[in-house]
Amino acid sequence: MFGTSGIRGRVGDEVTAATALEVGRAVASEGYDRVVVGRDVRESGAMLVDAVAAGLCECGADVVTVGVEATPTVARAIDHLEADAGVVITASHNPATDNGIKLWTPSGKAFGPDQRDAIERRVREDDYELADWEGIGDRTHRAGVRDHHADALSEAIDLERTPSVVVDIGNGTGGVTASVLDELGCQVRTLNGQRDGSFPGRPSEPTAETLETLSTLVAETDAEIGLAHDGDADRMLAVDETGAFVPKDVLLALFARDAAGEGERVAAPVDTSLAVDDALAAVGASVTRTRVGDVYVAERTTEPDVVFGGEPSGAWIWPTETRCPDGPLAACKLVELVADQGSLSDLVGEIERYPIRRTSVEVEDKRAAMAAVRRRVDERYDEVDTLDGVRVETEAGWFLLRASGTQPLIRVTAEARSPADADDLFDTAQSLLAEAIPSSA
Repeated sequence: MFGTSGIRGRVGDEVTAATALEVGRAVASEGYDRVVVGRDVRESGAMLVDAVAAGLCECGADVVTVGVEATPTVARAIDHLEADAGVVITASHNPATDNGIKLWTPSGKAFGPDQRDAIERRVREDDYELADWEGIGDRTHRAGVRDHHADALSEAIDLERTPSVVVDIGNGTGGVTASVLDELGCQVRTLNGQRDGSFPGRPSEPTAETLETLSTLVAETDAEIGLAHDGDADRMLAVDETGAFVPKDVLLALFARDAAGEGERVAAPVDTSLAVDDALAAVGASVTRTRVGDVYVAERTTEPDVVFGGEPSGAWIWPTETRCPDGPLAACKLVELVADQGSLSDLVGEIERYPIRRTSVEVEDKRAAMAAVRRRVDERYDEVDTLDGVRVETEAGWFLLRASGTQPLIRVTAEARSPADADDLFDTAQSLLAEAIPSSA
């Protein structure tokens, strides 16, 4: 029921009002008595908010709706409004046809595996604690949570100067980024600033391909940086002052290097580039690897010496601020880096980049395929990391074979410090998978 990013899928098929009602009932039945509920800009969100709120109230929970807001805005509001949990109706960077449900704790961390399993069990078994007529929960609305988020962003950074920026909001909920940077004195231009759940300006997911308009505008003006969000603003990616897209692993390395010091660690998933390891080694810090998914990265940031967490997808976590990936916070932090340390292109140039190879292979049974892959890898290598898939480190680099969380695919990744070594590791990983697939049927 839950993927690595909550419940998500096509409206009317995988995600329905009945789904939202059941999840609301399950959350309240698990003892969450006061729950904040918000949504992104998708039109189907209004229906799903009503359904999840009905389920929550029906099982005795009080509901505080906060309207259409960025996911990190809603996540921050849970503790601010003294609630026990939060529900965001969002499909994040997915197409307009989709929607979803993501559950949050007061720390800003998404529900972990045990919490998700408890919700899923109740839904599967139709096990709800329905309240009688005297115990039905109240539903109220609370305005102003965006101001709380904006105040936190303003306090989190200190700009020595105020660069000119372009913010591509992507027709979503990330407008708080533009407003905060404007209030701090930056010259701010916006792209796709009107909220529209059909995402007419560009696809919701920011990539090098979908940010061409942002790249062009930054390159043709005096802007020093371009910032971009997905539909619910939990992600942030960027282009430099020349309009060049900043590679995701490089952005992770920049944030990690800035956040960590001697003896400290940064949480990042198993498919993260060597560039991050090298950037941290230069400041005496190190990477601690997690499963893929921001909930796993956030969980690792609860350890005392882990000062930052990030995924190359564009999810960035500063645990002293919130354990929710906060795209507007990341945008402000990147502007602060540029204001304090120089041009973004120069900062990007300081990060060593290595050849990386990726592909995906369709399989009938990805669980059996991965079991067969692991047997073969164990036969050939003494040290194998099985935290999420099968990862092998060598003197030259590393390779990873990992089952997709949402599709019948095995993802193959290899990276090394030279193109020839990257090719060799990639060929090795593909060969191991090819050998494993016939016996995995």
